Amino acid sequence: MNFQKIFIPVAGIAAVALAYRQYGWIGVAAVATGLVMWMLLHFTRMMTVLKRAANRPIGYVDSAVMLNAKLKPGMTLMHVIAMTRALGKLQSAKDVQPELFRWTDGTHSHVTCTFVGGKLAQHTLFRPGEAAPP
Repeated sequence: MNFQKIFIPVAGIAAVALAYRQYGWIGVAAVATGLVMWMLLHFTRMMTVLKRAANRPIGYVDSAVMLNAKLKPGMTLMHVIAMTRALGKLQSAKDVQPELFRWTDGTHSHVTCTFVGGKLAQHTLFRPGEAAPP
């Protein structure tokens, strides 16, 4: 189970409860305002990333080799989309785990990424002229 899915809401509730205990309703208003601001910042970042990705072809990246060098296990799909500035081309069935996305560059090199629960599990670089991986 994803630790953040439980910890973030529990920490928010605990912060509101602690603010109420220490400062009353003014504390609750201050903490609630901070939490809403935090959520709006994340929403704005997500919308900015998706707006940039909407202007590019699906599954295209400037350099698959450079993308491969920058990828690290545990990165979120949103982080990879922000790096490539393009949505990946879905290679697996829709809404089935693990999800496979592919980004291809102008030389027909491509990086295939496997995401499990929205986090990068593994990635593979293929360059034309190389033997296909088994």
